[in-house]
Amino acid sequence: MGASAGETRPETSAPLPAARALTGEYEILKTRILGYNPDSDIDLLHRAFTLGARAHGFQDRASGEPYFTHPIAVANLLADLRLDDASIATALLHDVVEDTGYTRGDIEDMFGEEIAGLVAGVTKLSEIEERDAVVTSREEAQAENFRKLILAVARDARVLLVKLADRLHNMRTLAGLRPEKQDRIAAETMEVYAPLAGRMGMQDMREELEDLAIRVLNPGARTSVLRRFAKLRHKHGTMVVGEVERDIEATLGAMGIKARVSSRQKRPYSIWRKLQEDKVGFESLSDIVAFRIVVNSEDDCYLALGAVHRKWPVVPGRFKDYISQPKTNGYRSVHTTVIGPNGWRVEVQIRTTAMHEHAERGVAAHWSYRDGLRAENPYAVGPTLWLKDVLERLEQGARPDEFLEHVKLEMYHDQVFCFTPKGDVRRLPKGATALDFAYAIHTNLGNSCVGARVDGHQAPFWKELRNGQNVEILRSDGQQPSSDWEDMVTTGRAKSAIRRALREIERSERARFGRQLLDRSFTRAGYDLGEDDLTRAISVFDLPNTDALFVAVAASELHPDEVFKAANPDLDRDASAEIAAREEPAVFLRGAQRSPVHHFCPVCMPIPFERIIGVVTAGKDGVSVHRIDCSLLAEDDSDGSAEEWLDMFWGEGADAVARYRTRAALTLANEPGALGSVCTGVGALGANIDDMRIVERKPSYYKVVIDLEVRDARHLHRILRALDAQQRVDKVERIAGVDAGDGRGLPT
Repeated sequence: MGASAGETRPETSAPLPAARALTGEYEILKTRILGYNPDSDIDLLHRAFTLGARAHGFQDRASGEPYFTHPIAVANLLADLRLDDASIATALLHDVVEDTGYTRGDIEDMFGEEIAGLVAGVTKLSEIEERDAVVTSREEAQAENFRKLILAVARDARVLLVKLADRLHNMRTLAGLRPEKQDRIAAETMEVYAPLAGRMGMQDMREELEDLAIRVLNPGARTSVLRRFAKLRHKHGTMVVGEVERDIEATLGAMGIKARVSSRQKRPYSIWRKLQEDKVGFESLSDIVAFRIVVNSEDDCYLALGAVHRKWPVVPGRFKDYISQPKTNGYRSVHTTVIGPNGWRVEVQIRTTAMHEHAERGVAAHWSYRDGLRAENPYAVGPTLWLKDVLERLEQGARPDEFLEHVKLEMYHDQVFCFTPKGDVRRLPKGATALDFAYAIHTNLGNSCVGARVDGHQAPFWKELRNGQNVEILRSDGQQPSSDWEDMVTTGRAKSAIRRALREIERSERARFGRQLLDRSFTRAGYDLGEDDLTRAISVFDLPNTDALFVAVAASELHPDEVFKAANPDLDRDASAEIAAREEPAVFLRGAQRSPVHHFCPVCMPIPFERIIGVVTAGKDGVSVHRIDCSLLAEDDSDGSAEEWLDMFWGEGADAVARYRTRAALTLANEPGALGSVCTGVGALGANIDDMRIVERKPSYYKVVIDLEVRDARHLHRILRALDAQQRVDKVERIAGVDAGDGRGLPT
């Protein structure tokens, strides 16, 4: 395949300024690659370098440098990870299809399908970034871009490695861009690419991306952290770090443990985030400098741990064993914190050489080479397990924004490990609840969860879990999710399952109510609604099934009379109505106050055991439910806006579970404790105060409006009677709600 229409591809004889200027850098790159892979296909890499230099020709970056310096820098970053030839060639070519006249077909002809596929994967992501940044909101663009990234990574994870290296070099060279573009790229890096690098086990890359992003997004915070660290280092003395390293080496040497000891200062963003999350003072942080002990075996890890604990006092609660319970990105190490010289809290990380290499390279360890051979690392965990869960969200039809939310939740959080009754381990993000645990096992178990037994003790399903707890989920066939469940879970998996269940519940409720309205319409006409009627109706209205018909009726998109006429085109509707001998059937209201098919009037605020009327209005979704004496009913009747009134009754179970909102006004003595006694009285009777407003205050009294959540009219009557009996309550009455929210209402 040739160049696309309207574009010219440079001929092989054209001048190659980039190639001439960057030949030295390419030679350095080649030497580095041969250092870890002597059998590298140098001819392949040379052809990729030559094509990239020729294709980018005279192009410059925003900084004024030759554009091809960027692909070479990306290739060097991948060489740091000791990646294979295909990945290095992709780095050299990754912008060729996007920015020049060459096509994927050209790349495939010259380099084969493998490299062409990798280049195409990276190219598609770049095209989406540029297009979506223009035509959609930043959130939508980010969500769609990330969805495409995950799909590309699922085909070949090396696409992700090239993309992360590309993003890292772009972040290192942001200075040449406009400030607003710097902000956009830095924010996306902080929100998506940095945590994604961490989730892939590439912790060093994550920390550098975060540090580069905070330079742009919050330079003041970074400067503050650096200044405070300098003060702390001055206080403890510059020799403390070296002293700790020598002490550890001597202690381990005395036990015959061969080890390499090193130290590393945390980057400013990591320190700043820790300060924000833990809400502690700077000097209370224990991991500003981390000491790493790299040994030869897992046994030596625990021997070294014992030696460190004998040398210095241990800080309680700071021990973490990621060898026996690795992180989901494959990270393994033992972490402990001790009180070192001068009372300095010191974090120590102990791991084997193989664990250390995986901690440094993460998922890149799958493609790493050493001495010309693919390096086998027993601790390397590929992205497939995590991607499997992520791709499930896509297959379940999650919207792009929901999908991005799920992935962010899975990437950002630290983890806790809990056990099922059978002893199986479940990894959950920090802050996860028993309900998250239930959904982690199976969606149906989550949907039917009513509680949990944590370490043998009964607990609500919103209980936050801690490391090492045994969790047994309690379920009931009659349980189903409600909208407030979303606030009780942390994992994207649980949130997605709850939203999906709520959509199914809503559709089912709409279908049930729509069927009820159609039954009512047909009964008034003297007919029974049969399957043949439904078949004819869905054919007339071109609907896929009967549920879609019921939903359309419940949403007032179709009137029941329209459906009757469609099902019985040859009948005279008025004549059939005259011979109807049956009384109009009532519509029963069941379930909780919030429903997709009925809405409670905010003025009269009906509650169970009160006589109610339903009003169907054209163009409005569902039915508005009113008390029989609601003042709005007269308005609807007079202006003709009400299309149909429905005789409604509270169905069985409506008053058993749900809580219904109503409003009361109280006049209280202006004395200490008066309002407190009212609140105590309401709570003692099993009700809840949803809102409270003081609407008038005088020296001797004040008036309060409270919104109560009650079971039914009898419950409300008991509450009002009990409040009226309180000595400091002068008057209490139920009032109607108002839309203005000014605290006033009408006595009822």
